[in-house]
Amino acid sequence: MHQGNRDTGIRHIKARKNHTCYGMGLGIIILDEVYPGFPGDVRNASTYSYPVQYQIVKGVDIDKLCFAEDKSAFLEPILEAAHELERYGCKAISAECGYFAYFQQEVAAAVEVPVFLSSLLQAPWARQVIGPDKVVGILAADMRVLTKHHLLSVGVDTKLNYVIHGAINGEKCPEFINLWLADQRPEVPCADYDKAAHDFVHEGVCFFKAHPNMRAMILECTGFPPFARQLQREIDIPVYSFSTLLDYAYSVCVHRDFYGHV
Repeated sequence: MHQGNRDTGIRHIKARKNHTCYGMGLGIIILDEVYPGFPGDVRNASTYSYPVQYQIVKGVDIDKLCFAEDKSAFLEPILEAAHELERYGCKAISAECGYFAYFQQEVAAAVEVPVFLSSLLQAPWARQVIGPDKVVGILAADMRVLTKHHLLSVGVDTKLNYVIHGAINGEKCPEFINLWLADQRPEVPCADYDKAAHDFVHEGVCFFKAHPNMRAMILECTGFPPFARQLQREIDIPVYSFSTLLDYAYSVCVHRDFYGHV
């Protein structure tokens, strides 16, 4: 049974190979950037009810990850960050941007723990639970840089009923641009929660209404979860985000015990 702060089922411990820390939760690869995130953002550690460990991928920023045509030079530092998190003892590895999907297969092959690099991993699952004639919407930050390779890397069959929309395309969500786009954000990146929520929810609702057969929506960006519940109240369909992905990842790596009665 569980009493206080210790699971009394743990009576003997031993070292795991190359693991330096114990009681770890999820390891999260963070871009080499300086900007804040609201609670709910993957970058904000207060989001989680379980342990997280961040590791900066040195030299890889938003601009490089999203806009560089040749991303091959970024694989090695991403793998280094993943290996470091694994050495810490993290139960699984994720990342702070949905566009890390580009490297899902390579990172999963390189480490011994499960890898959940992108919320887009949930798209095939969403596809399975809504029926073959319904549409899964993918609400990305910038749809221009979401390539077929990103989608195939996380198991998305692009021939099926997926539709994609970019929330910040056309300068439609300036509060997000103030944080993320290096060539447009202010010297001190900043955002107003109410303005960001208003613009994001508006874009999400318009996307939903443009596709009447949509029965699930995937939020690609790690900055979207703070506003996911507000959007869901408006569209009333399943919404998958980085938050749902990481909660699931932790639950399968550290399955909870049950303390009740019959």
